[in-house]
Amino acid sequence: MTKRVLYFVGTNIAVLLVFSIIMRVFGLDQALGQNGGGYIGSLIFAAIFGMTGAFISLAMSKSMAKRMSGARVIDSPTNETERWLVSTVHRQAAKAGIGMPEVAIVDSSQVNAFATGMNKNNALVAVYQGLLDSMTQAEAEAVMAHEISHVANGDMVTLALIQGVVNTFVIFFARIIGQLVDRVVFKNQRGHGIGFMLTYFAAQFVLGILASAIVMYFSRKREFRADAGAAQIENRQSMIAALQRLQSQHQPSVLPDQLAAFGISGGLGQGFKKWFSSHPPLDERIDALRNNS
Repeated sequence: MTKRVLYFVGTNIAVLLVFSIIMRVFGLDQALGQNGGGYIGSLIFAAIFGMTGAFISLAMSKSMAKRMSGARVIDSPTNETERWLVSTVHRQAAKAGIGMPEVAIVDSSQVNAFATGMNKNNALVAVYQGLLDSMTQAEAEAVMAHEISHVANGDMVTLALIQGVVNTFVIFFARIIGQLVDRVVFKNQRGHGIGFMLTYFAAQFVLGILASAIVMYFSRKREFRADAGAAQIENRQSMIAALQRLQSQHQPSVLPDQLAAFGISGGLGQGFKKWFSSHPPLDERIDALRNNS
């Protein structure tokens, strides 16, 4: 359960960098700098490109998740396990009030699962073979219910909105830093020179990574809600048992970094690294379920 957000954030940073290059090639940044566009103009420009970049990343999320994970969509179940998976997701989706997602299996020994998609009625739920092999049926159903809850709660759209706001300020402040370096260090008082371009790209990349901590914070909060949703769709004890099973694995999730916030176990870390973790520690999630009457 750890791929959704890191993949989304990574794609978003890449999209913003591509936008910046296109903007430079067509002289849009130069046009903004010419009469100054002023801070208000720059902020509006940043908001347009920032929100657009976030929602392009969201639109790409399902296809990229399939590609990155190697998920095999079950178009027509061929065995009992596949029939059970499709039947379980169908039942849970109906209970959660969403359209039937695509169901996929990832042929990997990793103990994980993830869900993604641009809207509630066009999502993907993928389960890793390692999870099916290591969990009981009740635990695996709780994991799937957790992923269905992410979809039903609109978590990806929520994170896209948050990412769009973050993008806005990343672009805005990267432009300010670029202009400052261009004028003070490179002594360029007209338009945007090479100093602006180099500094702007570097600042946007660095600020984008730092700002991802904000997105990760909201991602961690949404995990508790998805756990609670899974407890309602299935039952609380099964969800607790699934999280305890993950604790017992004694190995960190190794889903591709680009998909990390999509999964059940999430990227975990201590100290400074915890700020960039997409999921809360498993013991905190277990305690939250136990204390939620």
